[in-house]
Amino acid sequence: MANTLSAEQLIAIDWLAQPKKGGKTYEEIAELCGVTSRTLENWRKNAMFDAEFRRALRRNNDVRLPELLQSLADIAIRDGNAAMAKLALQVGGVLTESIEVTNKDGEGTDIEALRLRVASLTQRQSETSK
Repeated sequence: MANTLSAEQLIAIDWLAQPKKGGKTYEEIAELCGVTSRTLENWRKNAMFDAEFRRALRRNNDVRLPELLQSLADIAIRDGNAAMAKLALQVGGVLTESIEVTNKDGEGTDIEALRLRVASLTQRQSETSK
């Protein structure tokens, strides 16, 4: 296969990326593209086809993303559902799975200096609470 997708493949992607495949069956989409169902299945296994299909899905669903986020938030609040709240925050980009830590001065952390600082603060706190 060449480095670009054919017009038939792009037509297939447009249909497949629609909700409920635009009301078409797999066979009807293949017929619209002038290919067999088997060819359409083979296209789905192609990395370039799949990548464009996923981009089309994102484009089609971006329009409804605010509605989805609102729905997730409503469910989380109404039901007190922590998992739904977490999902809403993750989808909204507020909550991520990873934390990135950088050291601004480019050097390692001085653990001993931190220990001395903690000890000093602990001692000062115990002296003020007497």
